[in-house]
Amino acid sequence: MNLESIRPWLLPAAVAGFFGWRFLRFRAIKSRLPELLRRGAVVVDVRGPAEFAAGARPGSVNIPLSDLTSRMGELDPAKPVVVCCASGTRSAVARKLLKARGFKEVVNAGPWSNTLTA
Repeated sequence: MNLESIRPWLLPAAVAGFFGWRFLRFRAIKSRLPELLRRGAVVVDVRGPAEFAAGARPGSVNIPLSDLTSRMGELDPAKPVVVCCASGTRSAVARKLLKARGFKEVVNAGPWSNTLTA
């Protein structure tokens, strides 16, 4: 087998691997969510207000990503924080921002619908 024979399959294999990894990662987080909530975790939805109004986890807090740095004071850095959005991209950015500001346990749940199972 030479490199030229497998080259057409490299990109599709990488894309499939990425989505498989992402699926398994979010599945693992969904299984941890009940325990995090029992420990007092707050679910922060970083979507915009209109997106949040269209559907969100009951009891979650809406802090749009664009407002997160100015509103971090509303959150307790000692408690677990579960961030979510529409796809997991904005919540990944939110997780990094919160961790950089000293929040101890921040979990990216990905799409907000992942938070509904707990």
